[in-house]
Amino acid sequence: MFPSEAGARPRACEASASERRKWVEVFKACDEDNKGYLSREDFKIAIVMLFGYKPSKIEADSLMSSVNPNTSGISLEGFLHVVQRKKEAQLYRNEIRHIFTAFDVHYRGFLTLEDFKRAFSRVAPKLPARTVLEVFSAEVLSIITERSMAVHRQTWCWRRS
Repeated sequence: MFPSEAGARPRACEASASERRKWVEVFKACDEDNKGYLSREDFKIAIVMLFGYKPSKIEADSLMSSVNPNTSGISLEGFLHVVQRKKEAQLYRNEIRHIFTAFDVHYRGFLTLEDFKRAFSRVAPKLPARTVLEVFSAEVLSIITERSMAVHRQTWCWRRS
């Protein structure tokens, strides 16, 4: 349920035949010269077509090198693998969002420790209060760390220019 917990991963789900056909069509449409692979720019366009956003340079580097770091492009099979993983991650984020919304009974956009305790008392009444507190503390620390790192990066980028 919480991504920072050890072992929490998006669940693997098989793509339907129609989804897979769509992904192959996007690959072919973006492989304009029929070279059999997508260049970095082709890949970015394909991601825009499928997910509605342009991946950053860092994300594109990461995704392309995760398939085969020794090539200048991504093959159809590598592309299908990347798209499948991105789809699973997207489904996982949506699931987390739904769970959070169910716990946020006051529609504040955040959960207090009391909200967290109340939610866990409903879904896992035998879970020790100490465990709930530890999970809440770990999640809060994770959020604070992520936000402070983002602020630090913004400050560093602003000072650099």
